[in-house]
Amino acid sequence: MKAFKILVITTVLLVVNCTFSMAQCAMCRATVGSNLSEGRGVIGTGINDGILYLLVITYLAIPTLIFIWYRSAKKEMMLKMSR
Repeated sequence: MKAFKILVITTVLLVVNCTFSMAQCAMCRATVGSNLSEGRGVIGTGINDGILYLLVITYLAIPTLIFIWYRSAKKEMMLKMSR
């Protein structure tokens, strides 16, 4: 239980301290750089939004799966205890 509390506190602190990032791979950065030099900044914004979308979905899917596993394990334990 103590490890779970530490994990929750650490996760909350990391989420609170996160800032809006513009993380890009090398190819995306080159594409954005060439488009910005031509005066078109819309493509760069779309690429950044896409990268952040993929990142957020991954970090939301993992806790959701952990929660589903925890809830089913708790139900199973309650059934064993009631027998």
